[in-house]
Amino acid sequence: MEIKSTTLQTTKLTEMKDFYINKLGFTLTEENDHSFSFAVGSSELQFTSKGVTSNPYYHFAFNIPSNKFVEAKTWIKEKVSLNLEEGQDEAHFTHLRAHALYFDDPSGNVVEFISRYSMNTNQTELFSIKSVLNISEIGVTVNDVSSAAESLNTVGVTERDNEDIKKDSLNFMGDRTKGVFIILNEPGRRWIFSERISKSFPLSITLFDNSKIDIHPGGDLKAY
Repeated sequence: MEIKSTTLQTTKLTEMKDFYINKLGFTLTEENDHSFSFAVGSSELQFTSKGVTSNPYYHFAFNIPSNKFVEAKTWIKEKVSLNLEEGQDEAHFTHLRAHALYFDDPSGNVVEFISRYSMNTNQTELFSIKSVLNISEIGVTVNDVSSAAESLNTVGVTERDNEDIKKDSLNFMGDRTKGVFIILNEPGRRWIFSERISKSFPLSITLFDNSKIDIHPGGDLKAY
């Protein structure tokens, strides 16, 4: 599984465009009165204000080259303040062989840069926003993770280690070798490196095989 595009909601369209396009330097690919899209390596991320009825926020991650974490951290710290967890501004996931950092955008989304050392994604150029590889993770909060996982299974998205789906923890759905995951969870969990508690907000994901995954208002997942 790899993510081709993701659409998320926002109430702060102008501020979000300024943040991602002007401050971070992502390339704008499309815009209209109620949305804008930008390239995230081989993926595309869209924010829309159409039909927003609350103050949505999400957790998502971008893969960065496996040898560029230190450079990326220096680069991003010149533009944003990094989030802290127990006084630390980075995470070392020993079981994943990865380092990650986190920051907030104007909508309160918890954004992550992650270097996965098990993947052959080294680059020789100095780190820049063009070094970002793709959308790595998107947190998908649903009312019932078991039924949502069953729906994801119908489009070939399974738990990364073929483990049982758990209601009280995060479920990483996707192929471990690709380093791209849908993080299936139920409301009420705190996203690490933030004070944000997971809630269900509408979103849409298109995979590279053109399968689609939608979260509807109310927290139901549809995969087709």
